[in-house]
Amino acid sequence: MVTRVHVWGASGYAGAEAIRLLHAHPLLELGVLESHSHAGERVSEHFPRLRATPYRFGESGSTLAAATDADVAIVAGSEDHAEAIVPALLERRVRVVDLSSRYRLDESAVYGLSEWFGEAVAEAQLVANPGCYPTAALLALLPLAQVASPRHVVIDAKSGITGAGRTPHVDSLFAEVSGDVRAYGLKGHRHYPEIQRFLHAGGIEASLTFTPHVVPIARGMLVNAYAVCDVAVSADKVAAAYDRAYARAPFVRMLWGNRAPSVAAVVGTNDAEIRVDVEGPVVRILCAIDNLGKGAAGQAIQNVNLMLGLPQESGLDARAIVA
Repeated sequence: MVTRVHVWGASGYAGAEAIRLLHAHPLLELGVLESHSHAGERVSEHFPRLRATPYRFGESGSTLAAATDADVAIVAGSEDHAEAIVPALLERRVRVVDLSSRYRLDESAVYGLSEWFGEAVAEAQLVANPGCYPTAALLALLPLAQVASPRHVVIDAKSGITGAGRTPHVDSLFAEVSGDVRAYGLKGHRHYPEIQRFLHAGGIEASLTFTPHVVPIARGMLVNAYAVCDVAVSADKVAAAYDRAYARAPFVRMLWGNRAPSVAAVVGTNDAEIRVDVEGPVVRILCAIDNLGKGAAGQAIQNVNLMLGLPQESGLDARAIVA
């Protein structure tokens, strides 16, 4: 039986990526694609990669009018929008994956980092999809808790400009960032509490320094994480911990030897590439993801698959040759 999935906030970057993935999904079908700003317009008019699709954006209220308890909704709006629409969907017993930060620290939701909380996601009515920076940072660091106790963690992260969301001034943002690497959120980025909370929950009680940057690429993310310990760490034990953690994770690739994570290798996919190196008491972990894939819509589809009891790889095996 094919399950219908509605996309609320469908005209943003993450919403459009969800549409692209759901359009090709063999076991899911698209329902309402609600957009307050583009109601009635063709999706293909706004996203060239979706020109072959027949869909139109639905008007305000169309998701609630159509949704039943057999459906799933991906909510891709802001925190304020999520606070308004998610409770109404849950009242109708619609299963929800929320891409905003509204429920990520809320006990009413399951945190949707699929590789670490997959069993809970499978039973959830509401899943809070992780942010892109936390996804890469937590995938990079959580296995370390099995073999080391860092006293401080430094996360140096770089994201493509689509991480800023789809706004009227994205073009000017690209012009400003071109030729630059821009640090921002230095007084407290909104993803800091999320990263810190789930590091602590995973057994890493270290203090945290987090520096996000925007770089002049459309999409993709590279996180360099440094875990500083008080004593030397066994490289063999660290490698074994990461291999154990991700041995059955279909979207995580561990790289060893001379191979390094590549943004170009993961763009357009739900993949994560990770490399770990140990030098005395310092462990360096690199993680590359697509901020719109594993960092947003791809992980949302992975979570929908888990919620419906489907293979988590369903609809996510495509690879973009040119992004």
